Amino acid sequence: MSKLVADQADGLRRLLAQTRTRVLAFASMGRGLGVTTVVTNLSAALAYQGREVLLLDEHGTDAGTASAAWAVEPLGTLADVANRRLTLHGAAARAPCGVQVLTAVPRTPAGSPDPRMLWEGDVILIDAVLDGEGQLSALAQAADELVLVMQPHAASITATYAGIKRLHYAHALRQLRFLVNGVAEPGAAQQVAHNLAQAGSRYLAVSLQPAGWVRAEPHMADAARLRRTVVEAYPASPAAADCRRIADEMGQWPWRPGASLAPQAVPATQGTNTAAACRKYLEKEEGRPCTPHREPLKSPIC
Repeated sequence: MSKLVADQADGLRRLLAQTRTRVLAFASMGRGLGVTTVVTNLSAALAYQGREVLLLDEHGTDAGTASAAWAVEPLGTLADVANRRLTLHGAAARAPCGVQVLTAVPRTPAGSPDPRMLWEGDVILIDAVLDGEGQLSALAQAADELVLVMQPHAASITATYAGIKRLHYAHALRQLRFLVNGVAEPGAAQQVAHNLAQAGSRYLAVSLQPAGWVRAEPHMADAARLRRTVVEAYPASPAAADCRRIADEMGQWPWRPGASLAPQAVPATQGTNTAAACRKYLEKEEGRPCTPHREPLKSPIC
C-alpha cells in the first residue's frame, strides 16, 4: 500500500473511531528497567501538551509505583469505578502535572467495561503487570498499543525477545512497539532497535516497531526526591527532551485496522452513508472486512 493510501486509510479510521481516547499499555520483562519511570514521564509530557491523561496502574500504590512517585493516594480502584461505587474523578488522584492516577488492582477481569467507557479524555496509559506466565491482563490486552520497555544491555535484550515470543504465542500478537530506556548513546539504541525489529520479522513474523529511546538521566534520583518526574523537575534535561519527543510521536501512531470503528462516531451532518462508504473503502484497500467494533490486542494486528 502506498504512503498516500495508508495515510488516507488511517484518516478514515480516526474519523470512524468510536472514541477519541487512545489506550496504550506499557510493560517490561523484568524489574528495574524503568517502565514506571517512563510511563509517568510520558504522562507528564502529554499533560503539558494540554492532553487529558489517565494513568491506570496495575502495580497498586506501594513504593515504586506511579502513586508513590507523585506522593498521591487514589481513593478507589478501576473496579470501584466500573461497579459505580465511585466516580472516576472521585476514585483517581490528581498528580501535580494534571495526570489522573487510578489503581487498576485487582486487575480488571474479562468482561468488565472498557476504560474508554468510563472516561472521555485524550489518552489512557496503563502501567501493566505481566502475570506469572508472562501474559497480559485483560485490561492491557484491550489497549490500542502495547509498548515494551527495555534497556540496551544483553540481559534485557534477551529477556525482551523471550517475552515477545511468549506474548506472541499467548495472544497472537502481530505487532507491538518497544522503547529503549537508560540509553548512553542514541546510536547504540538505534542499532538495538534495528536488530530486534529484524529478529522479530525474520523468526516470529511479528512487526516490532521502535517507539524511541530515553537517555540515562543523572538527576533521576533528585526528581524522585522532589516527588516529580524529570519532565516536570528538569525540563531542559536530555531525558525530558526524549520523553517530549516520544509524546509528540505517539499522537501520530496509526490507528490499528479494525480498532474503534463505529458509525455513531461520524458527525450527524455526514450521516450513516458516509460511515458505510468509509468502511467500504478500507475493506477495498486492505482486502478484508472492516469490523465496526474494537478488537482486543489478541486479534491479528497489521
